Amino acid sequence: MKRVYSVGQVNRYVKNMFLQDFVLKKVYVKGEVSNCKYHPSGHIYFSLKDETGVLSCVMFAGHRRGLAFRMKDGDQVVVGGAVDVYERDGRYQLYAKEITQEGEGVLYERFLALKRELEEMGMFAQEYKQPIPEFIRRLGVVTAPAGAAIQDIRNISLRRNPYVQIILYPALVQGEGAADSIVKGIRMLDEAGVDVMIVGRGGGSIEDLWAFNEEKVARAIFDCRTPVISAVGHETDFTIADFVADLRAPTPSAAAELAVAQYGKLVENTASFRERLNRGMNAKLNLERLRLDQLQMRFQYLSPESRLRERRQLLLDYEDALRDGMKWKLQEKRHVLGLYLERYKGLSPLGKLSQGYAFVADSRGRAVKTTVGIKPGDRMEISVTDGVIEAEVTGIRKETWET
Repeated sequence: MKRVYSVGQVNRYVKNMFLQDFVLKKVYVKGEVSNCKYHPSGHIYFSLKDETGVLSCVMFAGHRRGLAFRMKDGDQVVVGGAVDVYERDGRYQLYAKEITQEGEGVLYERFLALKRELEEMGMFAQEYKQPIPEFIRRLGVVTAPAGAAIQDIRNISLRRNPYVQIILYPALVQGEGAADSIVKGIRMLDEAGVDVMIVGRGGGSIEDLWAFNEEKVARAIFDCRTPVISAVGHETDFTIADFVADLRAPTPSAAAELAVAQYGKLVENTASFRERLNRGMNAKLNLERLRLDQLQMRFQYLSPESRLRERRQLLLDYEDALRDGMKWKLQEKRHVLGLYLERYKGLSPLGKLSQGYAFVADSRGRAVKTTVGIKPGDRMEISVTDGVIEAEVTGIRKETWET
């Protein structure tokens, strides 16, 4: 009886055979790129072809860091990765982890090896990165004296700040002796005391940029006391110098923008800060003046002099009130006294005397009101309006008067 397998079982069996083949786990394949597509997810789908056949390939987004250029149809490349079976479709393909242009494979292997070594030594660690000063006076540049890089740096730097001083060390940036020339330039500008240093050049192939992948250049940048901005090649070009430097710029022009602050913007910001400071100071002064006025008012209200004036005025008011009260009281008493005087006037002996009456007193000065105790011969004094009449009693006659 024949054995029947499912499609999935066959694909799984073939996949296991590929997994057991150690040669296919890490293989480098050379060919021409065709059907290259950059997927929105970040993956790259393409094919490698030569005169003998075609091989499907994919590079997942997680491995894109190993791609130092933008791949396109027609490129001659060397792809490193693993060959495996896509079990669902039953087809095998090359899962790329690194891609180099043909002829650059050996240099790229050296680049990766040195990168791993220096990274393990901690030369790429963030804690060793120096901050780039916000405002500088002296800019050091290590690059070729006649290349486009120095012209871009000069034009952009002077446009952003015409007062910045640019010190160029004319270094070899390509070919034999380039690495030693770059190292010498870094050390000389470091001793010259520039505020920040740009080390770089324009774009080119990996061979053209190789001087910036040398270990001696990396160590010179790492040991430099001056903050270093690397500006090597184009945005997609990465060198060892980029990883060691304190800051990487995608191009020399971008490095100039990162190193030199805009003087005009600084002037505008300073004017704006001055205006804000003046407004704040005026507001603060007005507030303090208001507080001072309030304290002065409180001081005037609570000061001894003010309270003495207030008490003095109160005493004057009391004095006036007392004087008015005394005056009113005297008037009241004078009125009462006048009433009493009028009443006493009716009772006064002089008043009676002026009405035709007389006052009779005995020899002792006692008033004689009745005939009782009076006898002939007693002496009497009769007071009238203009004097006293001395008399002697010659007789007594009793009368009964009607009341």
